[in-house]
Amino acid sequence: MLAELDFKHILYATDLGKHTRPVFRQAVRLAQKFNANIIMLHVVEPLGRTGASILSVYLPDSDLERVEHEGMRKTVEQMRQRLERFCEEEMEAHNLDSLHVSDIVVTSGRVDEQILKQAEKHQADLILLGSCYRRQGLHGDSTHRLTQHAKVPVLIVPNCSD
Repeated sequence: MLAELDFKHILYATDLGKHTRPVFRQAVRLAQKFNANIIMLHVVEPLGRTGASILSVYLPDSDLERVEHEGMRKTVEQMRQRLERFCEEEMEAHNLDSLHVSDIVVTSGRVDEQILKQAEKHQADLILLGSCYRRQGLHGDSTHRLTQHAKVPVLIVPNCSD
């Protein structure tokens, strides 16, 4: 079925988890096959209600907002640097063409919403992500919501280790 499709922009969403590398290699293989570019995406989820409640005990609202904003800004920048290093390591280790990775995006928000938003923004014709159904985490409920609301095909690559 994939042979009948023509992908030019692949949005690869990653949590940079333990078993991310094989999923990235699959994205690169597809990009090579279709002469497509890859947009690497990592979504940083905002501080949850519990964390915000705990911090609000110790900080006034104005300080809480500042701490949250500054913390998110630093986290996004650190994740961007990690993604860049990850990409460079994979490209070097496997002699891959770095031209297939056209953009590295780190954003914050709800995972499924941000993946859909970035897919539309970058005109992705395929969303690719890894998922392990034996664990909860980044891609549990998010994967389910994503597959129900995506306007383009979603390829879920198993990334569990036995």
